[in-house]
Amino acid sequence: MDKKKRIIRDYIFIVAGSFLISVASLSIYDRAELVIGGVTGVSIIIRHLFSVPLWLSYTLINVPLFVIGFFTKGGKFLFRTIVSTLLCSFFLFILPAWEILPKDDFFLASVVGGIFMGLGCGMVFISNCTTGGTDLLAAILQTKFKHISMAKLVQCVDSMVILWGLQIFGVRKALYALVSIYVFTKVCEAIMEGMHFAKAVTIISHKGDEIANYIITTMHRGVTGLDAKGMYTKKGITMLYCVLSNREVSNLKDVVNDMDEKAFFIISDVREVHGEGFIRRDELV
Repeated sequence: MDKKKRIIRDYIFIVAGSFLISVASLSIYDRAELVIGGVTGVSIIIRHLFSVPLWLSYTLINVPLFVIGFFTKGGKFLFRTIVSTLLCSFFLFILPAWEILPKDDFFLASVVGGIFMGLGCGMVFISNCTTGGTDLLAAILQTKFKHISMAKLVQCVDSMVILWGLQIFGVRKALYALVSIYVFTKVCEAIMEGMHFAKAVTIISHKGDEIANYIITTMHRGVTGLDAKGMYTKKGITMLYCVLSNREVSNLKDVVNDMDEKAFFIISDVREVHGEGFIRRDELV
């Protein structure tokens, strides 16, 4: 994908992601009074306490963060984040609070809200952008606390917002908010890291050549052989490494067991695989 197409794709994702974030905030979290952290969570609390519109508090909280961020991180770092934040503010202003779900069904709100928010944030994040708020605040704080990672700073800020929400809305809604955070995190990770799941298989066997031959000729998969040494027996042994689709693993496990009952067969999760037999880089959006 050339640079121009990538930029167009990024901004389409930023617009779509900002829309989904706004729908989740306005039509799900605000109606159910679920606080999952961030500026959105603070805005929901402020609306509940002082009847300030969600879009207004969201914008006013982000403005000083942008000013500070401009002087500490630079304008180039902020440009896409400003676009995303302004889009969220715009959508929060023009969109009605749709009755997508029953107001008192907190579990459904936590799950559906997490899906919407995860999709939205994931689309924004893969476009080399952030949604402002706590992400931007964490980036600013890291200029002063360089020994603390961005992830930990975001967690600290979000945790304080969630605790504030617990005091305002109670323990029950705070627990549902935690459910939503889990769903949101999983969906966001799937968007950012890819949905092309596979398994990495490591096989340690004295019949490595036979097993490798089966993988290559019958399964039509590549396999890498490494010379290893058993530290207990002090004898050399072959270690095989290959990546398979989920449905191929069970079959190979049975074949390896038939060939060598004493073989070690180790399976690891792989989030995304690029290369022959899986996905090519030019297929990625």
